[in-house]
Amino acid sequence: MDIGKCNTPLSNAPIEREQLARPTVGTIGEEDEQGEAADAAAALLPNAALTSMIQDRLSTLVGQSSGYIESLPAEVRRRVEGLKGVNVDHQKLEAQFQHEILALEKKFATLYAPLYNRRKQIVLGEDEPTAEEVEHGEAVDKDDDDDDEASLAHLSISADAPKGIPEFWLTALRNHVALSELITERDEGALRHLTDVRLRYLDASSEAVPGQAQQGFQLDFVFDAAHNEFFSNAVLTKTYFYQDQVGFSGDLVYDHAEGTQIEWTSPETNLTHRLETKKQRNKNTNETRTVKRLVPTDSFFNFFSPPRPPTDADDVDDEDLDSLEERLELDYQIGEDLKDRIIPHAIDFFTGKALRYENPDEWDDEDDFEDEDDDDEDDDDDAPAQRPEPQECKQQ
Repeated sequence: MDIGKCNTPLSNAPIEREQLARPTVGTIGEEDEQGEAADAAAALLPNAALTSMIQDRLSTLVGQSSGYIESLPAEVRRRVEGLKGVNVDHQKLEAQFQHEILALEKKFATLYAPLYNRRKQIVLGEDEPTAEEVEHGEAVDKDDDDDDEASLAHLSISADAPKGIPEFWLTALRNHVALSELITERDEGALRHLTDVRLRYLDASSEAVPGQAQQGFQLDFVFDAAHNEFFSNAVLTKTYFYQDQVGFSGDLVYDHAEGTQIEWTSPETNLTHRLETKKQRNKNTNETRTVKRLVPTDSFFNFFSPPRPPTDADDVDDEDLDSLEERLELDYQIGEDLKDRIIPHAIDFFTGKALRYENPDEWDDEDDFEDEDDDDEDDDDDAPAQRPEPQECKQQ
């Protein structure tokens, strides 16, 4: 089980938008009730203008007190205030809990480091896996598959065999649902030079703003710069910063993210833009000229130019705010998934095994379960075939 899940997407529960709007206890129920009232009014009134006026009026009531608390006797209201004080102490413990979990994650990141380094050696062909390592891996496959295959533990490595595991990280990233939608065919050329993805937790001295230390984590994408014709950076970095306080539900809350500026070798190799060419003709001289311009386009490498959360000074309308929230959620979602799932279980994403646990409903059993008790065979003829519950993806 992963320790210290932050309030982020692509976990089993959807992300809460605490970094943009944190509801208070006094308004959650009221907002739901007012939204239902507005829908009912809209259904009853055919006049669109009148419907809009009522909805606008209801929206002004969101967050306002219903008057119930104020109507309570003073003695009861005093007890309510006392419970608020008790809750303050609870929130302090929640904050301590989350920060201690973060400290535990940092401790185990140090313990995982030798395993990740060993993985890198095998992926890059710097070393071959030992017979014992291969046997352990084959034992895992035997638990998942009934097919008996010859062991590779003592296989002799030929001199002309491919080095390491080609396109290991490209394949692993493509087997992640959200990332597969970001990676374009053009991106694949650059991602073939991706040699490692590393995680580093920020320490207390990390400063996103001078003089303000923040907790968080950093993702390092290491490339083979000697053969990468797309950009000159050897490492592309994405850093996520947490807010100091915990959110309404007691979880850590993201503050913002920062990415590396990519040094593209030329405008043509800039994967985040496409080059448009258009011919123009002069009306007077009839001469033609070719105009080129760069147009933003979809790319995995936009991941390193993250959206910024809005500030109080920003004038953002509701539609743009919804779009920005979705982009922020996806960005945080991918960052947290890289930290908690892809980096720890890269081999499962490379083989596709991790997909079984992401979308278990999409995997059908080849055979129905057979009842070994002949007496119950007739009773179960009409029963639907059952599926075993998928096991959790254990850390390697």
